[in-house]
Amino acid sequence: MVMKKPRVVIVGAGMAGLTAAHRLHAAASGDLFDLCVVEAGHRLGGRILTSVFAGDRVEMGATWIHGIGGSPIHAIARDIAALAGDCVPWERMDGFPSDPLTVAEGGALVDPYVVVDPVTSLYRRLMDSARAGDATVDPKRPGVGAFLRHGLQEYRSSRGGSSGCGEWSPEELEESVFAMHEFMERTCTSADDLNELDLAAESEYRDYPGDQITIAKGYSQIVEHLASALPPGMIRLGRRLRRIEWCSDGRGDGGPVRLHFEGEHSAMAADHVIVTVSLGVLKAGLGKGGGDTSGVKFSPPLPEFKREAIEQLGFGVVDKLFMEIEGAEGGGRFPFLQIAFAHEEREGRRRAAGIPRWMRRTASICPIYRGSRVLLAWFAGRDALDLEALLDEEIIRGVHATLDAFLPADVTCGGGDKVDRRCNERGAASSPPRIARVKRSGWGRDPLYLGSYSYVAVGSSGADLDLMAEPLPRLCGDPKEERDRGASPPPSPAPPLQILFAGEATHRTHYSTTHGAYLSGVREANRLLQHYRYTSAA
Repeated sequence: MVMKKPRVVIVGAGMAGLTAAHRLHAAASGDLFDLCVVEAGHRLGGRILTSVFAGDRVEMGATWIHGIGGSPIHAIARDIAALAGDCVPWERMDGFPSDPLTVAEGGALVDPYVVVDPVTSLYRRLMDSARAGDATVDPKRPGVGAFLRHGLQEYRSSRGGSSGCGEWSPEELEESVFAMHEFMERTCTSADDLNELDLAAESEYRDYPGDQITIAKGYSQIVEHLASALPPGMIRLGRRLRRIEWCSDGRGDGGPVRLHFEGEHSAMAADHVIVTVSLGVLKAGLGKGGGDTSGVKFSPPLPEFKREAIEQLGFGVVDKLFMEIEGAEGGGRFPFLQIAFAHEEREGRRRAAGIPRWMRRTASICPIYRGSRVLLAWFAGRDALDLEALLDEEIIRGVHATLDAFLPADVTCGGGDKVDRRCNERGAASSPPRIARVKRSGWGRDPLYLGSYSYVAVGSSGADLDLMAEPLPRLCGDPKEERDRGASPPPSPAPPLQILFAGEATHRTHYSTTHGAYLSGVREANRLLQHYRYTSAA
């Protein structure tokens, strides 16, 4: 008698979904499961998307391998020779810049020895303390933002006096440089407000050891490699999932899970579904963040423990803006420019006219590698959403106003020339560069993602990331639902492992990363493999 293969449908062809499919298909030479991957979009990769702009290879989404020591992403990239360069220059091919030029609004060069280096060291010590678990959490203000500000206040009270810079006082310069690092933290974590980023949870986050690098041939090479091992027809693009029907308590007919799609696509039945959609899409399915029409619905609704984890965890927006410099020389002399804006609450002559609000919380504008004609700036939160809504012409005007304020004609533009001037001393320079065209990501307003990556928000904890990973029906039951049922007869057993969850927002220590997504795909594939090895043995 021929046994029916378990039907497994994986929702999403990003890193987590393709990893799970790759592992399940590889098991028993693809003969163990009836496997299908459905993807709402018309391409592979999810929040991984490599592109080319002005002749350079750029990443619209995931950019870095966060540590090469033991990283599965680095291992794949190495094995498929994606780390070796080809004829196309790529983003950060020369590593992270080590010689920034920090300029205050209006064009004053900020002294690296007196201001920038001490404030940068302070910021790094504070964040190192938070990630080591040594930071004291104020129960009234448990966010990272409050902790950082307290550290800055203590620094100011302990240090001796220092000189200002023209019309800037020492305190104002320190404030602006410190805020610059806070802006970087927003793009690293996706938290729009660092006061909403949970301080206690910082100690659980982990990177791999070693260098942080980019992938020469592009991050998309990783997902294309994973997909190439799957048979033709296994991945079905353009299937946007709208509703999942499942059996929560065993009182139903015990039938398979059913998936309902947008448009005229027929519903699909499955014994198991691995859901890898973004946390933003799950929030939208609960009516949070994206509206009722943007998410995936569950029938019956998700149990309370799962809903609470989805609601409480943070999911932010991070976007990248690439800018091509006009002219044949391109960015040959453009520095790694760190921009220290005048404090928002201080209206005065240091605040340059014409700089839009969405530009005022970015930390830097720099070539994507030394000498590139392509510049890059990062944006987070509401600033990223504002950026997504603008016309290219509006963006270019805002960038020009910013460059005019930070690189006026009487301040050096750096480049190969080591800058040793301070404050208002003048150096030979050309006019600020002009931008010919731009290319930006749009993860926040894309209904297939509704954001970029997750963070542990104040009010949530790492335990919520574990709850995100729990399959349905819950193996141990939901205590509250059992109390609500009272003395009613216990339900018959529900079919196990109907809905499994993978994706970066389901990994307790590697959330927000591609390797976290990869590891979650392996985890859920192994969960199914272990289940069938156990049941077949029984």
